[in-house]
Amino acid sequence: MRLRTTLWIVAAAALACGRSDEPATAPVAPPAAAPAPATAAAPTGPPDPARGAELYAANCATCHGPRGDGDGPAAAALNPRPAKHSDGAVMNVLSDAFLFQVIQQGGPSVGKSVMMAPWGGTLSDAQIRDIVAFVRTLATPPYSPR
Repeated sequence: MRLRTTLWIVAAAALACGRSDEPATAPVAPPAAAPAPATAAAPTGPPDPARGAELYAANCATCHGPRGDGDGPAAAALNPRPAKHSDGAVMNVLSDAFLFQVIQQGGPSVGKSVMMAPWGGTLSDAQIRDIVAFVRTLATPPYSPR
């Protein structure tokens, strides 16, 4: 029974993550949206990488790893493997708009893997911008906006 539960968790995680450089083959259902608490205020101001780090740890690290190395606990079960956000040669040429779109609308929206599910139904636009700001801190060499 424990093995079955573990396999189910890995399969669920596989549907939520994916590498961003593979072609799309089929649509993936978005993660279920969680209602925001009535007292929660939407973040305001410029994107905040510190808030993005918290959101990344909660929503992205399972597949992409805590440092964006594509080595999260679910990564071994994924084909294609999750994108390496720490790879500056790949990440630094991508625009913030591209990263926002792939997070919000999923990999297929930009011609990438269906394993990268859309998070727009779960995360607000401000939260996605915060994640993009945090992802920019992971790339080596560091990202330098043009």
